[in-house]
Amino acid sequence: MSNQNNGQTLTSLEKLNSGQVRHDWTLAEVEAIYNQPFNDLLFAAQNIHRQHFNPNQIQTSTLLSIKTGACPEDCAYCPQSGHYNTGLSKEQLMAVEEVVTKAQQAKKNGATRFCMGAAWRSPREKDLDVVLEMVRQVKDMGLETCVTLGMLTDEQAQKLAEAGLDYYNHNLDTSPEYYQQIITTRTYKNRLDTLQHVRDAGINVCSGGIIGMGEETNDRYGLLQQLANMPEHPQSVPINMLVAVEGTPLGEVEKLDSIEFVRMIATARIMMPQSYVRLSAGREDMNQETQTLCYLAGANSIFYGEKLLTTANPEAEADMQLFKRLGIQPERREMDQEELIQETPKVEEQQPAKPLFYDATKTH
Repeated sequence: MSNQNNGQTLTSLEKLNSGQVRHDWTLAEVEAIYNQPFNDLLFAAQNIHRQHFNPNQIQTSTLLSIKTGACPEDCAYCPQSGHYNTGLSKEQLMAVEEVVTKAQQAKKNGATRFCMGAAWRSPREKDLDVVLEMVRQVKDMGLETCVTLGMLTDEQAQKLAEAGLDYYNHNLDTSPEYYQQIITTRTYKNRLDTLQHVRDAGINVCSGGIIGMGEETNDRYGLLQQLANMPEHPQSVPINMLVAVEGTPLGEVEKLDSIEFVRMIATARIMMPQSYVRLSAGREDMNQETQTLCYLAGANSIFYGEKLLTTANPEAEADMQLFKRLGIQPERREMDQEELIQETPKVEEQQPAKPLFYDATKTH
């Protein structure tokens, strides 16, 4: 290859790495970003990350399963599917009071967003009414709210918006081409339609996918292309590494190479520069060095707590210890004036304040 061609390639790649907000990505462009030299990829992702976020802050969310098991969907990765025998018992929808107690503990532990997940194909109206009350009460505590309930109608999305819901999670999981290898009980269009209903209702979208499910690298490009070419980039993009659960069709899939996972994080950051990119399922299997590379690549959100629905998650104290070593602090939620008034006790009632967040800059 001539020097002139080398220069043209470099110029083209620099343009792709510019951090421009786009909704017209081609698969060839995604491939070029993903496969550039690893150091260049991380350098570009970190530069873009710093344009939009504090590089030393991580948004922390807690996820609670409010209704576990017996889901009618056949997602090949999911232990909650009623199609597989994974030893997971079916549970009823939790009571509002129990969820509020869990949210209070999450806030005390430093979470700024409380996510509630239910194993449904789509919510029944009587169940949705209970979830709406959960959203209202958790919101009143000063936490951001997020739910994942399966497919939604336009009317259901509107009701959630009226209750004050901040985020709705509905992952695309993989590329359109690989999707039928993973799920047969709903279509890719079903997922895109639900996300459109959520956007139309004015709720922030949380949507990402899972890698390590036996897909080809092209399917990873396809997933990122679908996410970044939405009319508006998802405000939150969870990137999950498959947690292989015995009893599911993917229970014996070979473990994903960690460098490939970091490449996925960095490419997502470059293509969706203003979105939060979240480390989600699979962190339990990542060593601290892999997680650190993910933060360098632009990941700036984690699920924080012992469980992600039904799979293990690094303990909160371990996260805080790593944050301390890296000089990272949990991101504080910006509150409006009304919330600040509600949060501030009257002078005569003030007690010595306990810090809401762990201060990673202090030594103990």
